Amino acid sequence: MLFELFINFFQIGLFTFGGGYAMIPLITEKAVRMGWASPEQLVDYIAVSESTPGPFSINAATFIGIAQYGFFGAAAAVFGLVLPSFIIILIIAKFFTQFMDYTGVKAAVRGLNPAVIGLILSAAVSISFTSFNINLSADFYKELNLTGVFIFLIVLVLSRIKKLKFNTYKIIITSAVLGVVFYTLTDLFNIILT
Repeated sequence: MLFELFINFFQIGLFTFGGGYAMIPLITEKAVRMGWASPEQLVDYIAVSESTPGPFSINAATFIGIAQYGFFGAAAAVFGLVLPSFIIILIIAKFFTQFMDYTGVKAAVRGLNPAVIGLILSAAVSISFTSFNINLSADFYKELNLTGVFIFLIVLVLSRIKKLKFNTYKIIITSAVLGVVFYTLTDLFNIILT
């Protein structure tokens, strides 16, 4: 079982270019297919991985590994994720100057940029659909998470006001405070109505 975790994260690390955010679609696909996490749990893992120190993808691998097999699961997932990059960097470092002289290599590296952007956009859409309860049915608006959409819009507007100098920490803290306030008020309102 640990080997299965290692091998799957090795594949994710081997076939993903563009950093942690580009890995989200592959991590999501593997984790859901293997039964390691539901889409909702993955959104939670992604949120916590983004807010904790360290590289995003390693944090996500750690959370999934721990949820499955504890400490050894985390070690297997992280080692599997990091090993391909380590091997590739060693090879590139050895032959870097020779590789970069070829026009084909330069063109391939430039060609990866749109693919990375596509992977990141795919991850953003997938996370948005899960977070806001959006499905592709005709009456999706009945299940829409309006509180989540409202919090997202408030934080988006605040982050665009240049005078506030909204950095990542302010965005995380503001989102957390708004989430606690709005969801508490929603729960209280529901209790009062029943």
